[in-house]
Amino acid sequence: MTAPPRREQRATDQPVQSMTDRLVDFVSILREHGITAGPSETVDAAEAIRALGLSDTNRLRSGLAATLLRRNGQRSVFDQLFDLYFLGPGETQPMLPETPESLDSLRDRLVSALTQDDRAATTELARQALTELGGYGGAGTGQTSGPVSAASGMGWSSYLTMKTLEPEDLIDRIVDGMGGTSQLDTTVHTIEAQRRVDAFRTAVQTEARLRSAQLRGTDYIARRGIESATDQVDFLGAREQDLAEMRRLVTPLARKLATRLAARRKKSVRGQIDMRRTLRRSMATGGVPIDPVLRARKHGRPDLVVLADLSGSVTGFAEFTLQLVQALQDQFSRVRSFGFIDTCDEITSYFTPGEPPTPGLSTRIIRESRVARFGSSNYGEALQGFTDHYLDALGPRTSLLILGDARTNRTDPNLEALQLMCDRAKHTYWLNPEPARSWSTGDSAAGVYAEHVTMHECRNVKQLTEVVARLLPA
Repeated sequence: MTAPPRREQRATDQPVQSMTDRLVDFVSILREHGITAGPSETVDAAEAIRALGLSDTNRLRSGLAATLLRRNGQRSVFDQLFDLYFLGPGETQPMLPETPESLDSLRDRLVSALTQDDRAATTELARQALTELGGYGGAGTGQTSGPVSAASGMGWSSYLTMKTLEPEDLIDRIVDGMGGTSQLDTTVHTIEAQRRVDAFRTAVQTEARLRSAQLRGTDYIARRGIESATDQVDFLGAREQDLAEMRRLVTPLARKLATRLAARRKKSVRGQIDMRRTLRRSMATGGVPIDPVLRARKHGRPDLVVLADLSGSVTGFAEFTLQLVQALQDQFSRVRSFGFIDTCDEITSYFTPGEPPTPGLSTRIIRESRVARFGSSNYGEALQGFTDHYLDALGPRTSLLILGDARTNRTDPNLEALQLMCDRAKHTYWLNPEPARSWSTGDSAAGVYAEHVTMHECRNVKQLTEVVARLLPA
């Protein structure tokens, strides 16, 4: 009489155990991608799953993000991994239809769906477009029925799909379909069309990732097919959309660093014990130092001078760091910024604290200022130009921050000028966006410069944040 309930209980327990394993695997892969989630966050995520259920994936996505994420710039990685572990690949591999739809017809239907902002139709078209345009190496032809090896050359490409659909032309056609008579209407419609095409691109990327997981396995794609979080994208390899996301991180990052500095100052505001005066006061208590006397702490904030390489290879790194420093200028009594390629010029006026950074700022600086004469990096000439014209910017209360990859195009590194600058400043630091293993390769003089100045590797926002937090005045 008791057998049926036991069978029912086993059937009920199996999905719970499966979801538990899935959550543990999901949290583990999040850690591998730099998203810190400990046991307490995992328990909170399990409670969120229990409370929200599995029927609405968007609601579940938001709930797990709220319990597992702690920093800006992590949501894109979280979303990609969530799709793999909670949407899962389809049960069967998509097949090409016997008579594929013509490209023109597909693009016409896509333009119509995006113009009307039909989400359901757009999602279906993303699947169809990837099936007909994004398969390579035999994917979608029905030649495989299970996971394949990484060396098989088979997969799905969102890049090939979008390249064939020509997104820029799609945007123009969507704008035309929205109507509008004024220039303002056109501008607003262009922004909205760009947003809708980006959403379609994301849908194609998600579908390609799920199908690739079906071919190669979820764990394989989770480790090798996920775009890095914004704060872990290398400055030197960042795309324009990555740099745009980095610019949006400037203000919250500066606010976080300022809060950290305020806490550090509060802890150290009382100064150190003055032993001589403490012992003298202890005479009134029989030699027991009940009431220690503290040395008066010297208050005041240092000056900061930033010297940044604005050449093409490190422009994104220099621009982001300059904007971060300007956002932190309240932590210094004065901030002055200088840029160089093969000559040096002051660029402080191009940065306005409190105002959002503008794209193309480095290009405008290069065009309007005197940071370049011939256009190729020449650290020796740039350092000489600084010592000739701006050496008075350095003093006993000044911290000097140099930004650049130290690649001199095999010209004289001018160590004498650098040493003179170091002697004039209180502290000198060099932030290098290249990995440390590359500092002495090719035309890099980083190894030579590092003998005269403390050099830090700052390849991404995460490393830059850690370095700046250590170097901020206490």
